[in-house]
Order: sequence, then structure tokens, then C-alpha cells
Amino acid sequence: MKMKMPPSERDLPNYRYLCSPKMTETMKKIELDIHTHTIASGHAYSTLSEMIAEGQRKGLSILGITEHGESIPGTCNRIYFRNLHVIPRQWGEMRLLLGAELNILDTKGTLDMDEDTWKRLDIRIAGIHRLCWTGGTVEENTAGMVAAIRNPWTHIISHPGDGTAELLFEPVVLAAKETHTLLEINSSTFRPSRHFPHARENNLEILRLCKQYDVPIILGSDAHFALDIANYEYCYPLLAETEFPDELIVNYDQKRFLGYLGLQ
Repeated sequence: MKMKMPPSERDLPNYRYLCSPKMTETMKKIELDIHTHTIASGHAYSTLSEMIAEGQRKGLSILGITEHGESIPGTCNRIYFRNLHVIPRQWGEMRLLLGAELNILDTKGTLDMDEDTWKRLDIRIAGIHRLCWTGGTVEENTAGMVAAIRNPWTHIISHPGDGTAELLFEPVVLAAKETHTLLEINSSTFRPSRHFPHARENNLEILRLCKQYDVPIILGSDAHFALDIANYEYCYPLLAETEFPDELIVNYDQKRFLGYLGLQ
């Protein structure tokens, strides 16, 4: 019979926090998860129906499905996004937002696909991905990120702290504040299998700056499998370490989320 292994020393703070009463109370507050993917993205493992069912099971008020933009190998093409009108947006008490995780392609902040496609989406996330990013100096990378934030179509920036592009975070946070763009603290980024060595320190800096400048953030599961919807386990210890205020976390208040982004 196999013995259950204790958490490693590296994971012990995480383990203690996840088992704490505060963690249980925090999980009860979660009302939404906006950054998720279905099999349409090409490297995810659940169908749209499975994702909806899991979102309902977890009692979410809002579930976002944001398939990868066309620059990621194997993802859906533009006709997929242009046909999203056929899918109902209300499932019992849960609202469905259908959109895309667009790719920031370069230091000019260019997003993939086009405006005619963007305008058909309920929600638009923009993020840097290794497979389709052409970067430069830290100043050039920061300028590209800020340009993407200032793009009027961008609602959320995905995993800005994962380290794919070296960035100066204060200009990024200030641009997000100016434009009412949400910066994501992405739980999936911290998985050991993802190999983002600077993710923890980067995201701690983002959280401290957002706290300093009173800038709301959004937690993202980046779920590629239905059971990971609203799984923010790797985010919670960072929130605790920075004593990040609940009122700046839009996942706890669907009305604040919708109002901040100007969504109906």
C-alpha cells in the first residue's frame, strides 16, 4: 500500500495556507473565472459543455471561455470566433462570456486577428506567449505591453508576470489604472511544470504596485481542463504575503468586475 507523501519543504507554505480556515472562506467568495480554454484551443482537454457544467457545479456567476488567438499553433481560426453568436449566454444562474486570449505579437503591442473579429467577442484578453512573441529590450517590451493595454479592445492582460518578456511593472500598472484594464494573477503560471522561475517575484511586485496605486486585479485559472475552473490555489499565498485587499480582487464581486470593464 502506498504511503501518502508529506508536502515538500518548498511547498509547505502553500500547503499550510490551502488547509487554513482563511482559504476555505476565500474559496466561498469566488464568483467568476474568465480565463479558460476548451478543446477548440488545440491543447486543452474539455468540451464547451463540460466547462459549462463544471462552472455551474462550482456555483460561478460568470464563466469566461477565451480560446487562444490564431497565432498559437493548433488553435481555432477566425470563423470559430465569428460564429459564437449561436451559443446561449445564460445557463441557469451562470452567465457565459465568450471571447479570446489574443496574442501580443511585438514591442508595438500588435494583437493578432483583426478588429472585425474582436468586436464580435464578449471579452478580450491579451497576453504574451513564447510561441509568437518578438521582443526587445525591457523598455521596448514594456512599451509594447503598455500599447496593448491602451488598445481600446483589451479588457484583461493575461499572465503579465510570467517572465516571458522582461517588463518594467510600474508603467504597466499605471497604464492599467488609466485605462480600466485588469491585470491577471495567473494561477497556472506557478505550477512547477511551467518553468517560469521569475513568476513569483514578478507577481509579488505586481500585487504590491496594484495595492500601492489602488488598482484592481483579476485571478485567472487559465484552465485547460474543466476541473481546474476557478482553481486559484497558487495565487492565494501571494495574496496573503502582500496582504492584498479583497476589495481590489474582482473575482469576489461580479458587479464590480462588469462595472469596471464597462460590460453590460
